[in-house]
Amino acid sequence: MTKKVEAKNIGVSYQEFNALSDINFTLDNGKIYGLIGRNGAGKTTLLSLLAAYRKATSGELMLDGENIFENEKAMAQVTFVHQTDYKDEYDTIRQFIELAERYRPTFDRNYAEQLVDLFKLPTDKPLRKLSTGMQSAFNVTIGLANRTPITIFDEAYQGMDAPTREIFYKEVLEEQARNPRIFILSTHLVSEMEYLFDEALIIHKGKLIIQEEMDVLLQIGFSLTGTIKDVEEVVDGLHVLREQQLGGTKSVMVYGEIPREKVDDIKRKGLEIGNVSLHDLFIQLTKEGNENE
Repeated sequence: MTKKVEAKNIGVSYQEFNALSDINFTLDNGKIYGLIGRNGAGKTTLLSLLAAYRKATSGELMLDGENIFENEKAMAQVTFVHQTDYKDEYDTIRQFIELAERYRPTFDRNYAEQLVDLFKLPTDKPLRKLSTGMQSAFNVTIGLANRTPITIFDEAYQGMDAPTREIFYKEVLEEQARNPRIFILSTHLVSEMEYLFDEALIIHKGKLIIQEEMDVLLQIGFSLTGTIKDVEEVVDGLHVLREQQLGGTKSVMVYGEIPREKVDDIKRKGLEIGNVSLHDLFIQLTKEGNENE
């Protein structure tokens, strides 16, 4: 079973454009990772490197100490689930499951059939005739049932309605408990999915700006609300990400932990302290003009 993925100084360039620059991270078995970034940040490029679909221009990407690219043993340990165009696909779900069972040693057909029932997928209908949501449900069915040591879902929920997405999220958590592996979920639905993540990686303009465990990450930002004068006095010198003002009340989002020397001041002024969600933190850290590295 795969224990570790390591990226060392990974870069990807297209002519003069740097899609990824100096990416470093470690992924460990038994964790669910959320990969978060705006459109064009480089998420899919990074995931395609992990799936050995392309080679990095610079740096090393290792799976248990071996390079992933053009490594048949490593490639067999990765499943990359992404949006697929099935408009010319005449095979049915049943036929695809038979193929997966034949070519993927770790594929669990019984589990795949359970998922087909859960998602209410028609097994005898050609894939090209399924709705986008059903095609996505089929994709995640294969991804989960493959049971490879590295399972990647790149915006895999497209077209799914909310109840179907909930089934998918529940299965990811239960599969992780049954068969621990490295799960990577790339998403725009941060607020909906953040409870799934053990760690989050935030990528911005081709650079990895944060990799942190969720319980730690949610402590590196806080909000303060109170009178304008009191709030401004307390946050003077702190890294303010966002400010909102209504009448005589001001609310700010601050990046970093609450400094010890500010704690008594906050209590004395009676300011309201709040947590910052991963969604809010992501938006503020990656907004235009914000160069938090």
